Amino acid sequence: MTVQKIALVTGAGMGIGLACAEAFARAGYMTVLADINEPKEQVAKIVAGGYRAVAYRIDVADTQAVNEMIAWIVSTYGRLDAAHNNAGIQTPQRPMAEITDDEFERTVAVDLKGVWNCMRYEILQMQKQGYGAIVNTSSAGGVVGFPGQAAYIACKHVILGLTKTAAIDYAAQGIRINAVCPGVIRTPMAEELIRRNPQLEEMFTKEIPAGRLGKSEEIADAVLWLCSPQASYINGHALVVDGGITIK
Repeated sequence: MTVQKIALVTGAGMGIGLACAEAFARAGYMTVLADINEPKEQVAKIVAGGYRAVAYRIDVADTQAVNEMIAWIVSTYGRLDAAHNNAGIQTPQRPMAEITDDEFERTVAVDLKGVWNCMRYEILQMQKQGYGAIVNTSSAGGVVGFPGQAAYIACKHVILGLTKTAAIDYAAQGIRINAVCPGVIRTPMAEELIRRNPQLEEMFTKEIPAGRLGKSEEIADAVLWLCSPQASYINGHALVVDGGITIK
């Protein structure tokens, strides 16, 4: 199969990131799956399906490591067409004033600085190319509040401001930067929240107009579309994919 484009997905070891990486690969991209735990098994499954993918171990909070990752992608494949900055963690669920400094700082380091780091070096490469598409993972919690997740939700709000501002800065250079805002998606992270509070799933199901939790593949469809030519005039947008929960 001829490789048409190169894509990077961070936080690609599971959940939304993995679904997005699989979608890019099926669409013909040579896909770099980047995660703090090198996703070798996930890549092996993609390759076994006849697609192109490679695993890369990265802590997105490490600025120099991100710089080196983008340099490696470009030296190996020649360019970077699309990037999905998805890596993130959640703060332990408790009221804002009870979140420790260490918990806050680690959440900001991964969920905000990690996106900042990736965008910086992706944009620098895309400037050289004269084109590129970036999608940042925010959250439905990036447009509303959510109890017990102050640090996480704060980062997701800031990602939208960062996305919109960078989109203005680089639109004339052929670089599109958007965000996807997933609602309650059945991922390992969501399952952990539900495990800690079993009433959450019933509460979510009642609150979501669609009457169910979302699927990672539904977010992947949105991300792939935002990176496609079909979305060529969409820039600085926060695409909410949440079954309607934030419209109530």
